[in-house]
Amino acid sequence: MRDVDSIQAQQEGQGFQFPGEFEITAMGNASADLKARVPLILEGIGLHVLHETVKHRHSREGNFLSVTVSFRCDNREQYDLAHVTLRADPDIRYTL
Repeated sequence: MRDVDSIQAQQEGQGFQFPGEFEITAMGNASADLKARVPLILEGIGLHVLHETVKHRHSREGNFLSVTVSFRCDNREQYDLAHVTLRADPDIRYTL
């Protein structure tokens, strides 16, 4: 299996381009106020969150909430840190 960092775009202009704006979705417990917490977590690691992009959606049963937000970052390390930091929160099950 190849390392993610070794993967190159097949055509110019495809793939991740840094610096840039990216979207992340965090899914977790509906009772955890993730709509407010996800942007704060991302800002806490120094990312510029685009607050006007925050969207949320409850699961069918209402037990879980997905929060999608866009943010700006300068490099792959910041992007990866966003996922790692969100996944470290006990109320967040996974990120996309």
